[in-house]
Parts: sequence; C-alpha cells; structure tokens
Amino acid sequence: MNNNDSHLTNNIIAVASGKGGVGKTWLSITLSHLVARSGRRVLLFDGDIGLANIDVQLGLRPEKDLCTVFSGKAKLQDIIFHYAGGFDILAGRSGSTRLASASVSNLETIKEDLLEMARNYDCVFMDLGAGIEQHVQYMAGIASRCVVVITSDPTSLTDAYAFIKLCLTKLNTTSIQIVINQAASQKEGEKTFSAIEKACQNFLHFTPSLLGVVRKDNKVRDAIRSQSSILDNFSGTLAASDAAAIAVKLMQKS
Repeated sequence: MNNNDSHLTNNIIAVASGKGGVGKTWLSITLSHLVARSGRRVLLFDGDIGLANIDVQLGLRPEKDLCTVFSGKAKLQDIIFHYAGGFDILAGRSGSTRLASASVSNLETIKEDLLEMARNYDCVFMDLGAGIEQHVQYMAGIASRCVVVITSDPTSLTDAYAFIKLCLTKLNTTSIQIVINQAASQKEGEKTFSAIEKACQNFLHFTPSLLGVVRKDNKVRDAIRSQSSILDNFSGTLAASDAAAIAVKLMQKS
C-alpha cells in the first residue's frame, strides 16, 4: 500500500480521523466548497465505505453511487454528481453491506479510476472512514497529504494517534496535518494540538503540523440539519471563517 503513484496524486488530500463524530465529513464538504469558490476544479470522494454520508449531509439523491461501481454496472467516472456549490461528488451509499465488505480487487479498481480522474481536477478531497480498517488504509495510501481531524475528546486524541502511527509505519505517509475541530477557543484548540504533538514527538519521533483550529459553532449543526453547506446560509460564522483560513493554507501548498 505504499504510495508509488505520487507523481499522479499530489492533488489528492485525504481527510481522516481516528474516531467518528469529530466533524470530518462536514470539514470535507466545507473545504471542497471553499476551494471550488476560488475557481479551482474540485472533486469530493466519499471514501467512508459502507457508512457514506456526504449525500445525506447535503440532501442529495444521486442516481448512481459506489455501489453501482462495485456491482460492475458503471465506472467511477460514470457516477460523478455535480453539486450546485461548484464541485463534483463521488457518492457512496450508507449502510451498504456490499460496500462495507469491499474486496481488495474492488478497492484496486476504485484506486486506479480515481488516480486517472484526478488528472482532470485541481484538488481531490477524500472523506475517509474513521479508524484504521483495511479500506481506510488502502484509500489513505493514495493521497499525497493527509488531514487528520481531532477534537479535545480524549478518545479522539488516542485514536488519532493510532491513525498517525499507521500512516508513518505502514503507509509511508509523512505529510500529515492536524485540524482541531469543535474547539472552545483558538487557545484551547492549540492546547489540544500540543497534546497530540507531544505524543507524536515522544513515541513516534515525528512532529505533525497544525493546519488550523475550527471553533465550536452551533451554525454547523444548523447547516447539517438543513442538509446544506454552511457556506450557503452561514458563511460569516466562526466555523466558516476558520475553515476558510484552512482552505487558504491548503491552496498555498497545492
């Protein structure tokens, strides 16, 4: 699973987390929307195999999804759904046992197709599943950069550490950046980052970088409930502004 296709994948960014419920999908959607608004061509891939929810958060009902691809009825490029926010989406299907039990050959097909499609975009975001399961490892190995989303919850920190360790020891991925989400304040977010930074330095001899802090904002919940991007109705809120600063950093490195 070493990334031997780095010459093709310098525009693929994996968004990951050690555990669920940290806002990873929300961040993937928001960053995709922000980067697309800058005029770049953006593709958002729902890589949370079996528990996909990008379409749910945005209130979409695509006719085709990954299940269609795995059943052999379509290729990955055939299921592209253009979102009104200006970016393309490759949707999964939540609760699909077919997707949850995807074989290595299925994943290999997805990988090869995604690498080819990435040539047509300036930026490809992969919203990975939480944890370190096989399909998460496989998809993470495609990306040139990995953004790990963490909250102040102790289990989020410990699970994120496990994921970072996996990236370093098995995937040969060293471009790891941290986003602290749902922080009470910028200072508290930086304090949470210091905790994961110290653990990585002490036990992995590796220092991740802080990509940004997203402060806790009730408008995030409101946007998810309304099945829309936060930029559609709440673009001036704390979380949207913090995400915008993160998007700028990502574009500077692209």
